[in-house]
Amino acid sequence: MNHHDIIKRPIFLTEKASNLREEANQYLFEVHPDANKYQIREAVETLFKVSVRDVNTMNVRGHMRRMGRGYGKLRNWKKAIVTLADGDSIDFFEGT
Repeated sequence: MNHHDIIKRPIFLTEKASNLREEANQYLFEVHPDANKYQIREAVETLFKVSVRDVNTMNVRGHMRRMGRGYGKLRNWKKAIVTLADGDSIDFFEGT
């Protein structure tokens, strides 16, 4: 897996993500389900040019949702909470 396959997307529009970003210098990412903490650390450091202090991961179970008359299950996914070193930050809107 290359670094772009490991980091699928950042999660930055939720209230919890913005609180973690402002108070604890932590960032949330959706990552590949088979990626481990070492691979996530290396991918974030390479893609965003920052130094990572800690990586916490969790598997999120898919919710049951209404789909027409029946119910369907959303997919399971993996979330990573990445703590950056003091002074480092990731700007997701740098191109705008």
